[in-house]
This record gives sequence, structure tokens and C-alpha cells, in this order.
Amino acid sequence: MIDDFAKKYLHSDLREIREAVLWKLDGLGEYDIRRPLTSTGTNLLGLVKHLSILESRYFGEVFDRPFPEPLPRWDDAGEHGADMWATEHETRGEVVDRYRRAWEHSDATITALAIDSPGHVPWWPRPDVKLFNILVHMLTETSRHAGHADILREQLDASTGTTAKYAAPQHDATFWEAQCAKIERAAKAAVTGQACARPPVG
Repeated sequence: MIDDFAKKYLHSDLREIREAVLWKLDGLGEYDIRRPLTSTGTNLLGLVKHLSILESRYFGEVFDRPFPEPLPRWDDAGEHGADMWATEHETRGEVVDRYRRAWEHSDATITALAIDSPGHVPWWPRPDVKLFNILVHMLTETSRHAGHADILREQLDASTGTTAKYAAPQHDATFWEAQCAKIERAAKAAVTGQACARPPVG
């Protein structure tokens, strides 16, 4: 009974957070979903592409249920990092549709297997796993990248939240300037307070 509950609970959360990742693309133009927004090149469409490959592999070959489409190899040095951005030849629709097809493949694996079904992750230090391990791993990975996507989207138009239903209310630039100034004052005061609290040397 608890195994069925755990599988259903984890799977439900994974489904919700997948949708949150895709929602971060809504309303943005091609340039904004593709352009690097951090010093390491992190971008919104690249996160979707990356997650589609992760799901395909972890719920595919790990359980001897390979995803039916070609995927870049983990061990191909020439492909290193290629899953984190979309080329000019890859359309938004292609990347998003591949992610959705990965969901369908993953969901079929999750539905077909018991939560304690064995799998093998050759690139992990402890490669013998259960479906439970992979569900937790992919929920963690997807949540982590959803958080990245939230911050990237906030940089673009100050939009935050997990779905349109729970989107943070929009404020004007004056509000955010005042909010940032308040936080900046607190940060500086904390540093000054620590300096004053240090015991004298000698």
C-alpha cells in the first residue's frame, strides 16, 4: 500500500513540475527563450532540451526500456554541453514536443514498473538502483531546473511562480527598486553589525 502511494505521490509531483518548466516559455519570443542569461550560458529552451534527454535516459535505458529516438551519448566529448542549448535549426516546437514525448515514455515506464523494480545507472558510483531512486532523482533534477527557469524568467520580465494560477503579482519598477533598496540596506547593515561584534585582536 505505501509503495503504491509513494509512486503515485512522486509521479504526480513530477508531472506538475514538468508543466511549470514549460510554462516559463509562455509569452516569450524566440530570442529570449534561447539567449544566454548567465555567465555560463544557461537559457530557458536549453533547460527544456536538457530535461528531455535526462528523462529519456533515466526512465529509458536505466530500466532496459530505451527511448525510441536517437539521443546524444553521455560519453561523447564532442556532444558535451550540447544538451544545454538549442541550435538555430532546432525549433521551439521540436524541443517542447520531444520533452512531451519523453514524458509519455517515462510515464509508461513508471506505470509499468513497481517502485522497487531494479535498474542500472552505469555512470553512478552505486549503479544498482530501484525505480524509487530514479523517481526521486528526476523530481529533484526537474525541480532544480524549474528553479533556474524561474530566475531566468524573472530576469526577463519579473514574472515568477509555478503556474499561471499561482503567478506572483506584477509590480511596477518603482516597487522593485524600493524592495531591492530595502534588501540592500539590510545586507550592508548585517555586514556592519558583524564587524562591530568582532572581539578586539590582541
